[in-house]
Amino acid sequence: MLAAGVALALAGRVVAQNGWDADAARLEAAVAASPDDLRAGNDYRMAVIVAARTDRNLVKYDRAIAFFEKLVTDHPTAANAHLNYGFAYVDKIPAAGAITQVILANNALGAFTKSLDLRPSWIGLYTRGNSYLFWPRIFLRTKYGIADLEEALKMQNAEPKRPYHVRTYVSLGDGYWKMDDLPKAIATWKDGLAAFPDSAALRDRLAKQGDDLQKLIDDSYDPSKRVDTSLQDLWTNQ
Repeated sequence: MLAAGVALALAGRVVAQNGWDADAARLEAAVAASPDDLRAGNDYRMAVIVAARTDRNLVKYDRAIAFFEKLVTDHPTAANAHLNYGFAYVDKIPAAGAITQVILANNALGAFTKSLDLRPSWIGLYTRGNSYLFWPRIFLRTKYGIADLEEALKMQNAEPKRPYHVRTYVSLGDGYWKMDDLPKAIATWKDGLAAFPDSAALRDRLAKQGDDLQKLIDDSYDPSKRVDTSLQDLWTNQ
């Protein structure tokens, strides 16, 4: 999320100091010791992204996916383990080919759904809802994304406001736009800007029209671009 740059920089220093294999083993041990610890799983995934940046293969991503697959097999009721498992698939998407990207995205949705089945949460609803928006409309999944994001909005409205809650307004408005409901999209972005007046993402959407707005939203859901999957904001912005 918004603090991903800091998380990746810290993870990068750890990887550089210890070497990947040793660091991966240490991080995996920490996650295995506390499988439902969202932060431990996030730290591991951020380290994987840093370590894999200069690779010409997908070995490190595959290792992370295999690790989380075993983790959820060993701990099937750990909701956050399933959530990080889904993110591990998402982390690999921009480095994979087009056909593989579809498979990875579908696997990620399955993991996010399992996490929500075990324990409904704002981050789970937002994550799955936002993930649905990456699918072309021909797959008819946008409506499911909107449903999740509407539930996430209800949940956050019943809680103290957090900086990361702005993302729900951005994505929900994007979902309405993708369903050709521009008035509802604009209303959602305006509601979000009223609650989060410093949001550049909301201001940009409200400032653009027509082809310019389409380009902005299309670029936001380009599967070839890395999605910010750091969850650090969940514990740094309390």
